Amino acid sequence: MLGALRRKVATGGSSASVLGKSLQVIRPSVSASRVSSNAGKEILLLQPRGIVHVRDFSHLVLPGCSAGLTKTSDVFSSIQSETIMQKSRRAFSSGDGELVDAVVPFMGESITDGTLATFLKKPGDRVSADEPIAQIETDKVTIDVVSPQDGVIQEYVAKEGDTVEPGVKIAVISKSAEGAAPAAPAEKKSEKAASKPSPPPEAVKEDKPKAKVEASPAVEKPKAPAPPPPKRTATEPVLPPKERERRVPMTRLRKRVATRLKDSQNTFALLTTFNEVDMTNLMKLRSDYKDAFVEKHGVKLGFMSGFVKAAVSALQHQPIVNAVIDGDDIIYRDYIDISIAVGTPKGLVVPVVRDAEKMNFAEIEKTINGLAKKATEGTISIDEMAGGSFTISNGGVYGSLLSTPIINPPQSAILGMHSIVSRPMVVGGNVVPRPMMYIALTYDHRLIDGREAVFFLRRIKDVVEDPRRLLLDV
Repeated sequence: MLGALRRKVATGGSSASVLGKSLQVIRPSVSASRVSSNAGKEILLLQPRGIVHVRDFSHLVLPGCSAGLTKTSDVFSSIQSETIMQKSRRAFSSGDGELVDAVVPFMGESITDGTLATFLKKPGDRVSADEPIAQIETDKVTIDVVSPQDGVIQEYVAKEGDTVEPGVKIAVISKSAEGAAPAAPAEKKSEKAASKPSPPPEAVKEDKPKAKVEASPAVEKPKAPAPPPPKRTATEPVLPPKERERRVPMTRLRKRVATRLKDSQNTFALLTTFNEVDMTNLMKLRSDYKDAFVEKHGVKLGFMSGFVKAAVSALQHQPIVNAVIDGDDIIYRDYIDISIAVGTPKGLVVPVVRDAEKMNFAEIEKTINGLAKKATEGTISIDEMAGGSFTISNGGVYGSLLSTPIINPPQSAILGMHSIVSRPMVVGGNVVPRPMMYIALTYDHRLIDGREAVFFLRRIKDVVEDPRRLLLDV
């Protein structure tokens, strides 16, 4: 074929027709084919099905193009664009068009891999397009792997617990129910392999004497007597048997939380200061306007919005608490992004309320409720947890009376809220019961002095005890 091609080109035949016919019969196994023409140069032609060397011609007709001639200087740009187009197509398509692949989606710029946590469907189940079939657990969030098209799950090519990267195939989806291969043949094969007759007992018996004869020349040394077990003293603790223990691997989210909290302890000079807040006025404000608030804004009025507004006011009065150390510099942030710690069944996540200084009570409540719902359902995104300049942790919802929260890196402080307890307080010379809450501020003592920390916590106390200060900015 190549000889005929040379003769046609040498006699002035149409290179377009010659090459159009010749390139169709070139196979990927042909790695060094030569085609002669007038140019005297050799280029490398990249095709989706293989690599072909084309020599001695100056014009090419690309697959799928018209019969017009293409300059060799444009070959690589055309092939390169065609390759990019092929890569940008859906990675789900398989060779025969009847099967499609479900692959790991893009998980975020800072996430390179994840752990295949669980399969939501079984092989043979019918799924719809964009229906989740598996979940991947990352350091921050849980991501769903969805079916690219309607069909039936033929098989899973990955196992639970595997570490997977974006673009890795985990399942094969059949567009039609007939494409789903039953699992019975594989099971039959395994049963046949397992049911192979074992060798006759005579052969086993014959092998054993030979082994004894071969081993007879070696003289066995007398074994030393085993030392007696140590006697257990009366003070030695009796440990429970291992059968009563369970060893479970840590999830990626739990490992990430553990690493970040330990890094916080190792990096920051942690110091905590405390104060107590009389919640009487804030609770009265909530009780008086809760019905009107829900009717107008469609969301309940809680205590978090009041503490967020108080924290914004305190951060504006003490901007050093909103700053962070970066090497030998201090970065002052001219924005206030409040991170809200949310406990979920899978671990602790910290979504961010952006530009909290520009929000009113209703906007803060709506944002917090939306983020908390996403965090609980596992649908929160990486962008919704990135950043943050100050964190509020409300351990009071679990009944915590007092705690010392740990800073969320790379921030410089965290506010801890606790449960509201009625305690006797002296008011106007009289002992009266008051709903009181302990609040704690853990801060980086490398950056924040005790004076700024105490003033910060005092500002939060003043605003929560008298919310009218927010209106008057005093």
